[in-house]
Amino acid sequence: MGCTSSMPNKMYIVGKKKNKKRKLNIPEVVVFVPALSLPGETNLQRALRGLLPRHLVDRLSGLRSQIMILAEDTGGLAFNELQRALEEYLPVLIGLVNKEFSLDQIVDFKWKNLQDGRQEICIASSWFELISVVNMMAILSMSEANSLLIPKDGLDVAERTVSEDCKKDAIDLLIKASGYLDFCVQCILVQMPPDIKAKLPTNLQEEFLGAVSFQVLGQGTEMQLGLAVENQKATLSVKRRLACEQLKYFAQAHYFLSKCDMNNAQGKKQLLFLKWKYLEAKAAAYYYHGLILDKGKEPSCHITAVCCFLAADELLTDSKKANLSFCVASPVTRSPPVWGVMKHLYQKIPDVASKKSQTYGYLLAQEKALQVLPDLPDFSLSLRADDYILPEMDPAWNDEKWEAQVQTLKEHLNDSVDEQENDQ
Repeated sequence: MGCTSSMPNKMYIVGKKKNKKRKLNIPEVVVFVPALSLPGETNLQRALRGLLPRHLVDRLSGLRSQIMILAEDTGGLAFNELQRALEEYLPVLIGLVNKEFSLDQIVDFKWKNLQDGRQEICIASSWFELISVVNMMAILSMSEANSLLIPKDGLDVAERTVSEDCKKDAIDLLIKASGYLDFCVQCILVQMPPDIKAKLPTNLQEEFLGAVSFQVLGQGTEMQLGLAVENQKATLSVKRRLACEQLKYFAQAHYFLSKCDMNNAQGKKQLLFLKWKYLEAKAAAYYYHGLILDKGKEPSCHITAVCCFLAADELLTDSKKANLSFCVASPVTRSPPVWGVMKHLYQKIPDVASKKSQTYGYLLAQEKALQVLPDLPDFSLSLRADDYILPEMDPAWNDEKWEAQVQTLKEHLNDSVDEQENDQ
């Protein structure tokens, strides 16, 4: 997965005072994870007073506060705890988007981005809250997958070994993340009025969600290719297919992301990541395509195969440069040591390209007209996102013991206006 030799795990900055040093941690990236958004302070008690029973409002508020505290205290690193809290919050939240209760645009929900100065976004829409929660579940799954593929001791070793179980668990997490993202696009965005969708931040827009979904499936396919390389029973055809599919995923991801407003540092860095992974995938695809072509008996097969090997070698060189550009782009990150399928290809591609060029050099000289890089096979994409289904609405929303509310909706809204005027 990695490319060039990794950067140091920690850097030190010497302060003004003698011998004063401050550690500067540089994170390592295997799975690129978009910036995490956290829920901000939202006064559910005021917004929903008189519209819902007190115990239900308290529960909504309490569960949301629990997510805020966990996310703030750990920076989003308490994966399992946060996922459980979000899953507990969802059944209660679903009632706010239920048309029967007409509460969709009552609450001004606030969210803030963890990496852009915590700028708050406030939208009066329960659908905005729902898509933000499901998107957060996707980001947490991606973060956990990245964590699984990095040694816990944090040591920068030249040889990176990741167990087969960790790879498979990471693939499952990426497929799950893709499922959350697809659900956001297909089942939540379609429910939003145009004026609400126009207010959404970039990370919740359709093109961005689609780009990240393709990206994680591409990385999942990359790990599948790595597992195939380690499996002696895996055929060249299987490896070529996985490499071509991986390339297709990253191409789709880059296409969708390029349609977004990605002028911020995080967006530019994500585009550089996709360029790096695209070049690696293309090198792999041409290498395995060349191996299959080279099995042909006609001289033209060997010439075309050599063209593939040379193209793969050049793409591999370009991918090293792309990896460096990605790492040094703000915010600076470390690339992991070369491992998985790329470790295998970094050893094989230059060697095969050199040997085959020498072996068939006379054919290349004689048949210059045949020196054309062939098109890669176009395979249908096989790795699919998990189907995500929202949980059932919490039974508290169907409680027949609800008493008639003291305030009507009109009175509630009038009270809200009065309170806002008093606050001013």
